[in-house]
Amino acid sequence: MLIGEYQHNIDPKGRVIVPSKFREDLGERFYVTKGLDGCLFVLSPTEWDKLQEKIMAMPISKARSLQRFFFSGAAEMEPDKQGRILLPQHLREYAGLTKDVAFIGASRRAELWDAARWREFNSGLTEEAIAEAMDELEL
Repeated sequence: MLIGEYQHNIDPKGRVIVPSKFREDLGERFYVTKGLDGCLFVLSPTEWDKLQEKIMAMPISKARSLQRFFFSGAAEMEPDKQGRILLPQHLREYAGLTKDVAFIGASRRAELWDAARWREFNSGLTEEAIAEAMDELEL
């Protein structure tokens, strides 16, 4: 399970260190693609395959937008010896990644956020909204 929050920087070449704890869970190779709310999703091969299978099982009328969104800009990653990955320019632009980033664990995937956008997203969460969501879980 991918949990926790880690702050890192992107270097001028577009490389970022993937937290070692995440590398353990993601494996030697993993996938980065556009995510929701302006972040990037980071998926292990197993989770990538599940996403692909679920989308491909949908009728094309519903699947084509998801196929285009998730697969067109996806990149397979293999960290270097320092644990860094080179993020393609189009993914950095999509997520607004320039310097300070936050890697967060989101259970079966990691997410990569611009640090300021992550703080802004969190500032919009209220205890009331969380409590309502927890009601759905019957907690």
